[in-house]
Amino acid sequence: MNRLYDHINSRISISESEFDIIAQKLRELKFKKKEVIIKPGQFTTFHFFVLKGCLRSFFIDVTGKEHTVTFAIENWFIGDHISYFGGEKSILYVQCIEDCHLVRIDKDVWESLYNEIPKLESYTRINLERSFVASQRKTINNLSLSAKQRYSNFRITYPDIEQRVKNYHIASYLGITPESLSRVRKEYLQV
Repeated sequence: MNRLYDHINSRISISESEFDIIAQKLRELKFKKKEVIIKPGQFTTFHFFVLKGCLRSFFIDVTGKEHTVTFAIENWFIGDHISYFGGEKSILYVQCIEDCHLVRIDKDVWESLYNEIPKLESYTRINLERSFVASQRKTINNLSLSAKQRYSNFRITYPDIEQRVKNYHIASYLGITPESLSRVRKEYLQV
C-alpha cells in the first residue's frame, strides 16, 4: 500500500495516521495474467489502483473488433468510469496483461472516507482532472494526427508500457492495424 500512500501524497498532504484509516477500508487483491476483472454488463461500483502489474481496458465493437481504451501500470487507476461514476452497466473489459497486485477502491467506502478525511475529495478531483485531460488529448490526437504522430506521442507519454504489452494492443489503442504499427515503427526508427 506504500505506492498508494505515495500517490496520494504526491497530490495532497496526508499523515500516516490518516492513511492508516484509508488502508483499513481498502482491499489488496492479486490477479493472474490474462484474468478479466471487469466485464460488460456489470455494475462496477469500484475501481483499482495498480500496486504492481499492467492492465488494459477495452471494448469489442459489433463486428467483433477489440478497441483498447487505456492501459494502466504501477501508480495508475483503472476501471469502467461510465459504470463507476454514471451508475450504468459496464461497457468495458478490464484485463490483466501481467500478474497484478491491485487495491480495490469501492465507491461507497471511498465516499465515506470524505467525511473522515475531507481533503480526499481534492485528491479525487485532481485525479479526475488529469484523467479528463488525458482522455480529451487522446480523442483529439486520434482525430487529427497521423498514425506516426500518434505512435510518437504514445512512446513519449507512456515510455514504460510499450515493452510490457502486445503489439496488437498498442495498435488497437492507436486505432490502427498491427501491420500499420509495424510500418509506422520502421518509419519512426529511421528518423
